[in-house]
Amino acid sequence: MTKPLVRDYMSKKVKYLPSDITVKRAVDILMESESHTFPVVDKDKKLVGFITAKRLLRYIKKPSMRIKNIINQSPVLLHPDVPLESAERIMFRYGLRKLPVVDDEQHLVGIITHTDISRSNIERTTPRKVNMIKKMLEDEHGLNVELRHYIVPIKSLYPTQNVIHADELDGRKYEIQKGLAEPIIVIKKKDYFVLVDGHHRVVAALQLGIPELMAHVLEIDSDIELGMEKTARNMGLKNLNDIEITDHRCHPSIEIRTKVLKTRGKDF
Repeated sequence: MTKPLVRDYMSKKVKYLPSDITVKRAVDILMESESHTFPVVDKDKKLVGFITAKRLLRYIKKPSMRIKNIINQSPVLLHPDVPLESAERIMFRYGLRKLPVVDDEQHLVGIITHTDISRSNIERTTPRKVNMIKKMLEDEHGLNVELRHYIVPIKSLYPTQNVIHADELDGRKYEIQKGLAEPIIVIKKKDYFVLVDGHHRVVAALQLGIPELMAHVLEIDSDIELGMEKTARNMGLKNLNDIEITDHRCHPSIEIRTKVLKTRGKDF
């Protein structure tokens, strides 16, 4: 699977300000918006900088001044084809919450935020994660485990997670439709597969009418009941329909990342 790019997760509907509007007009727009920072573009929609509410307040007594004369320059611009992991490192290094995305001609084509990147990291299937689960099965249960890769039918999956998040479910649907979803991780039993990792992806596929997904399959040499199966049974899980979809808050990892960046981050 190819690495995800900024273009795969950036927001393409970007609110921006024309560089030739006045301070008064810019203040009026900010007053009606939840955003405190706007990218600024010229008549050709090329990015020329950005403006913050704090900076506009400094010029509130000059309402007729054009904002092109007071804009700041963004320290970093991203291209749509930059790998998402590179964008994440850049944002963390500079303490930024979001960055503008421009094409080869400097036209503003999107915005990438720390929340977008957090969504891409949730349920990411890494070799380390797969090997960690394999080692756990070998060490804790004394099993011989073979790792294979093939497509598994969704109807044969037994869940081990009782709650998923609606906002994350939307993200996984987007990835599946774009061909970006990573393989799930399952343990093969005699008549079914225990779903270890990828519950959002599986429910997303189910809702999209997709009958099967690619998986990292851990094949074991015994049909013993695993600890995660016992826990799932105690939670009342029998099939995928028993998973609760909650929409009252963001995925915990997004909430945590947001809190961290609020203490040190800034836009652009």
